[in-house]
Amino acid sequence: MSSYCVGLDIGSNTVRMVIAHKAPDELPQILGVGNFPSAGMRKGVVVDIEDVAISLREAAREAWAISGHEIRSCFIGVNGPQLKCQESRGVVAVSRADREIAEADVDRSLKAAEAVSVSPNREILSVLARGFTIDHEEGIKNPVGMNGVRLEVDTLVLTASSPYLKNLTKAVERADLHVADLIPGPLAAAEAVLQKRQKELGVVLLDIGAETTSIAIYEEGEVATLVVLPIGSGHITNDLAIGLRTDIDTAEKVKIRYGSCLPGDIRKTEIINLADLGLEEAVKVRRSEVSEIIEARMKEIFDLVNAEIQKVNKKSFLPAGAVIVGGGAKIPGIVDLAKEQLALPVQVGYPNNVKGLIDQVTDPACAKAVGLLLWGLEHGAQHTQHAIFQKDKKMLGRATGEVRKFFKNLLP
Repeated sequence: MSSYCVGLDIGSNTVRMVIAHKAPDELPQILGVGNFPSAGMRKGVVVDIEDVAISLREAAREAWAISGHEIRSCFIGVNGPQLKCQESRGVVAVSRADREIAEADVDRSLKAAEAVSVSPNREILSVLARGFTIDHEEGIKNPVGMNGVRLEVDTLVLTASSPYLKNLTKAVERADLHVADLIPGPLAAAEAVLQKRQKELGVVLLDIGAETTSIAIYEEGEVATLVVLPIGSGHITNDLAIGLRTDIDTAEKVKIRYGSCLPGDIRKTEIINLADLGLEEAVKVRRSEVSEIIEARMKEIFDLVNAEIQKVNKKSFLPAGAVIVGGGAKIPGIVDLAKEQLALPVQVGYPNNVKGLIDQVTDPACAKAVGLLLWGLEHGAQHTQHAIFQKDKKMLGRATGEVRKFFKNLLP
């Protein structure tokens, strides 16, 4: 059965909506893409619900117009430094008499891992199984069908701030949209650009957004850690505005048109006239100076990334290197600088495994939005059926109660 799905990436700089259709045994077909400048967001957090809702409506209107389908149920990315992860372990006894492990046992072990201490103002978003242990035999990926007495699962529990999730949901609903599910943004971006082999070998995904940088480290096919840093390519714009003594809009234009992470590759005599970018005054700056400012901030970001990799002792266990996505991935020279700073193979990631309007999503900044709909197409049907079942169960319960009440009133 064919299905439609919508990925909605609510960034600090841009809101992106991607609509896709998938027929059986075919790649998802991109039908529509909507982009609109983001308002009401700061460092991945909602600061003005109404402003966010306006941005969402405009992005949705554009995507609907292109696709011809007004689909309101969206898979939403959860971003920002409030996204945290912690390790947990679930242990259960195998239930069947013949000691063969069933799906139900795996589900119970994951449920046991959810019983982790979480502060009252946080909610569990996902519980990711990283490996199973059967009677002290470790390193098992899929225990179903195996025999044993004791089943353990090592998990990574992803949590987010409850107020943030409620505010995000309110903003989406204020835009007359529906939240099909909330997905950690870094996992969604990885869904769009990383291959299975890269995850098996060991790889770090860097999503450099406007105000945050997300880090997801994979090893042996599973997520080793996930971190969101409160720094992004927007900080480069701020640095340029201060360093060049100009306004933010002009600094952003300078970054996009003349930016580079490699000042050594730029001639010292190359001059930028800011009047060419709309500035009233004829201010002239050396392009190498612009590049030096960008290089300094990017080095700081990569130093923080290195620190996170060192925390989990994965520096020598990432043969697949680093894959960079997000708007910051488009700064010229970023791959060469990242190779130097991270001492890893580095490449820019582009969404793959889709067809249709590919030219509109072949962009590292679209990785998260495309990843959200890919996640939705793979896992969303199960989620939707569960939601419908829960709704029907509640309606049946209310109906049964009304019938009981009716017959009770007939009794003398």
